[in-house]
Amino acid sequence: MRVLLIGANGYLGRFVADRLLADPAVQLTALGRGDDADVRFDLATGSPGALTRFLDAVHPGVVINCAGATRGGARELTRHNTVAVATICEALRRSGCGARLVQIGCGSEYGPSQPGSSTAEDAVPRPGGPYGVSKLAATELVLGSGLDAVVLRVFSPVGPGTPAGSPLGRLAEAMRRAMQSGDGELKLGGLGAQRDFVDVRDVARAVHAASLSAAQGVINIGSGRAVRLRDAAGILARVAGYGGALNELDGLPHPGPVHATHTAHATHLRATIGHPRAEAEHHATAASPAAFPYPDGCGTWQQADVRTARDRLGWRPRINLEESLADIWMEAACRI
Repeated sequence: MRVLLIGANGYLGRFVADRLLADPAVQLTALGRGDDADVRFDLATGSPGALTRFLDAVHPGVVINCAGATRGGARELTRHNTVAVATICEALRRSGCGARLVQIGCGSEYGPSQPGSSTAEDAVPRPGGPYGVSKLAATELVLGSGLDAVVLRVFSPVGPGTPAGSPLGRLAEAMRRAMQSGDGELKLGGLGAQRDFVDVRDVARAVHAASLSAAQGVINIGSGRAVRLRDAAGILARVAGYGGALNELDGLPHPGPVHATHTAHATHLRATIGHPRAEAEHHATAASPAAFPYPDGCGTWQQADVRTARDRLGWRPRINLEESLADIWMEAACRI
């Protein structure tokens, strides 16, 4: 099976590439903007005609799109997440290769959900920010394209390679700095959000399964369990061997610190995990810390209903959150 992987050098794409390369039946071609791609092509600016000519030459049986942007303004997100997918769909319609499309969507397309609920694929999407809007528009393009296509809505991917700017990446970096400087207390904000974390290697397994299946439409990929970021911080502290106190500064009353150990003369390190600008803003308002939202526009709660992935892909998550966090910490610890 010849597979064209778009975005092979991204966070998800690297693990998808590794998974596909481990399958002796797969002939993999990587397309992207970087010099190390097999073929250089910028989906945000390239024409459907140019991509069509490449598809006709390579004749893949499956096209997997892991490319996209998670940060930036609405215009940039639209260009990389929506216009790029429109280019792929149009090129596949024009091409004679008849390739199946596996598009990577995201849980942010759903927007906020009711605490305690599990979001199934038939939920009405109400994205709460420009990122979710741009990804939802891409999903609608794929579903309306008439192609043999499936969209995997990945919830909150974690594990090795987690971007430093993500909430868990920022948490690991804050803990690394605290341990490096000997700070006995780590003050964190924005830990109240609950998210469905799924290991990036399990996501790669789902993409591989989707490329081999006949499933179409939208399929959720998650763990099926929401975890409070506060609890993830406690797990990370345990695997890191951090003995200081983890205290919350989100402006909400809580019964006590996440971790009870306290050093009397500790230097206070303040970091707000939920938002890229939060650390600077928090220093400016340290006397009255505020809560910052988890930066995906999904409010305080998100949990996937993953029964469709089980039934149609034969997929279940295998890697637990503690293992994912241990791998995040190993990368952060290498910088100590």
